[in-house]
Amino acid sequence: MNTRVAWLASCLCAVAPRTFAQTASIAVHPSQPGAVVTNKLLGMNMANWVDQTQTVIATALSQGHVRAVRWPGGSASDEFHWQGNTGCDGEYVASGGDFASFVASVVKPDKLDLAVTVNYGSNAACNAGGDPSEAAGWVAYAKSQGDAVSHWTVGNEVYGSWEYDLHSAEHDATTYASAVATGFYPAMKAANASAKIGVVVNPGWQPAWDPTVLAQAKYDFVEYHWYAQQPGEESDSYLLTQAPQDFTTQINALKGELASAGHASTPIMVGELGSVSYNPGKQTSSITQSLFAGQVLGEMMNDGIARATWWLGFGGCADSSSGNFSSALYGWQNFGGYMVFSDGTPEYGCSSATAVPAGTPLPTARAFALAALVADTGEHVLGTTLGGSSANLRAYALTHGTGTALMLFNLDQTSTLPVAVSVDGVANVSSVLIDTYDKALYDQSQNNVWARPSHSRLGQRSLPVIVTLQPWSMTVLRLTP
Repeated sequence: MNTRVAWLASCLCAVAPRTFAQTASIAVHPSQPGAVVTNKLLGMNMANWVDQTQTVIATALSQGHVRAVRWPGGSASDEFHWQGNTGCDGEYVASGGDFASFVASVVKPDKLDLAVTVNYGSNAACNAGGDPSEAAGWVAYAKSQGDAVSHWTVGNEVYGSWEYDLHSAEHDATTYASAVATGFYPAMKAANASAKIGVVVNPGWQPAWDPTVLAQAKYDFVEYHWYAQQPGEESDSYLLTQAPQDFTTQINALKGELASAGHASTPIMVGELGSVSYNPGKQTSSITQSLFAGQVLGEMMNDGIARATWWLGFGGCADSSSGNFSSALYGWQNFGGYMVFSDGTPEYGCSSATAVPAGTPLPTARAFALAALVADTGEHVLGTTLGGSSANLRAYALTHGTGTALMLFNLDQTSTLPVAVSVDGVANVSSVLIDTYDKALYDQSQNNVWARPSHSRLGQRSLPVIVTLQPWSMTVLRLTP
């Protein structure tokens, strides 16, 4: 096989003949600008039970184009006491998992945007609810050290019974709202007047929670957590074709609550999100979660979300003893887990897992890397119209400098999808850049090969240009005038 034939045979996305009977189409409308994009959507949760001084962590986050982090991590936040780097009731905190080490080793080297969750659940003596003065001391310390924390949230999921809460009225909206309004908010603002203080929300959760908190607390933003599925109920079909839109439905519900409370313009931070709420199975290390994550990033761009952090950058491996490893779910791994970058198994609960070098980008990291090509702060979402055979096509369009960018998804597992791409008022482009992550690349992982996305560059083209999307794929298309 000669070189040119070999290249054509291996090219994952190329300009295709314009005679396909089943071609889908997408028209981009620059005259319909939408929300402003921010690269702070490219965020990861990090955790104090992981040694943050490991050089592989900062390196992986940088190479993965992560721009924002949240710390000290989920429910651990409501037991964690930052000054002594300790936790209530024997909560494990890693050596090198303290705030100063995290900032020095992870945040500052790559100038990451940092959000912190302060302890609402417990005081330092672990015999009562959280102490506002402890949180205020943290804010003051960060300011004195020049540690630019962009967001401070009071508590983590404190509406839920699973959360550590030593207040006399546990998981109570009125108690929480009052504690924030009269304690945490004024104390933290006194420590740093420019600090942004947030509250936790959950649309539809115990109907009184959000209305009470949004009406009675004081806050500069709200933090929302969302997981698409419950363990044991995972479905590849649902995750790919419905879950991303269900996320936007929830965001719209939250926007409605904020409007009803008279705070329609309040920014929404998505502090945690993922495909399954607990006991992660093999879907979490599959191409299906990768394509789900890419679509959710597109939905958040459309929804105007200010900041988001996926659960979880490092730490959280699981195997068939706890997670869902059903043959009905697509995937090759004998491990799953929240981690987006490999912990270097068999660490963190994956003693029987195939060893993957620490820091290796897993499939979900590939979706973030592709989105990073176009999720530039200050760009705008653009309106689109889909046509033709577009049932398996999902598309997100946005400005890209003087050009246009698209994130395209083929949700068909077995068939390619030719897509005719046009931009209103644009007849020709000087170049087309195409980057793709697909099932064929992921499938190499059955041999423990973790392939990166493909890249190709096409020269001058007239529009519409037809691009062939591979089965189960995420493709970023950049059109330069």
